[in-house]
Amino acid sequence: MPNAVDVDQTTQAFVPQEQEALLVVLPHPDDESFSSGGTLSLCADAGVPATYLCGTYGDMGRRMGNPPVANRESLRDVRVVEMRAAAEVLGIAVEFLGLRDKCVEFEDADDLAARIASYVTTKKASTVITFYPGFGVHPDHDAIGHATVLAVRSLPPRERPLLLGVAVTGADAARAGLDGAKLGEPEVTVDISAVYKRKIAALKAHNSQTATMFAQWVNVWDPETLEELPGAPEPDAQTIAWRDRLTKRERFYVLDPDARTLRE
Repeated sequence: MPNAVDVDQTTQAFVPQEQEALLVVLPHPDDESFSSGGTLSLCADAGVPATYLCGTYGDMGRRMGNPPVANRESLRDVRVVEMRAAAEVLGIAVEFLGLRDKCVEFEDADDLAARIASYVTTKKASTVITFYPGFGVHPDHDAIGHATVLAVRSLPPRERPLLLGVAVTGADAARAGLDGAKLGEPEVTVDISAVYKRKIAALKAHNSQTATMFAQWVNVWDPETLEELPGAPEPDAQTIAWRDRLTKRERFYVLDPDARTLRE
């Protein structure tokens, strides 16, 4: 097992036991496992209600499994089954918004925000995780992140949860932020070293999307632990950072719901 993570003095730790409920709002099946599978597991283990609000069914994804386990017609059903299996691994609930995959950017942002806000209040979420608008790389990521910011913004200030953002490219995001500012380091770090095998298992449950990825790793990392294999090629910095997010820590930005996003 990887060593426990030392939290940098410039970041704040996320304490699951202090949460009332966690709501993760992202667009696709598997986004939850990649971005926050460890955080979801830790909350579940602490007895904190944890829910993944999945925007779409991921039925326009290009991957069909390796070997293929789906076709375009069956992919929706396959991914729903995979999503429920991953949720069981993580110990969380999952609900779907039923949006059209790869078309979230064309949804009315205010209408979508109102739907998300209803989940925030119904679930009594003390923390909400979504994609950092403008730093999600995928249009669906940015669109649902923006709608989630609007959802939290619509709530009375005293009823707003902590809003955390996932930046796919992290602190090295090439896109400039508002007023030309660059995206800095995440403010919140979650030590997932105690539950990282659950995160990996949840990713494996998304077999149609992750089988190729795990097949590529088999010559570099132990597929069960992601520990480096003897004699494996020296990983580059990007690969090391990726493995770190899968086995050691998940990092999030604190989003101000009153600040305009890159989509405004």
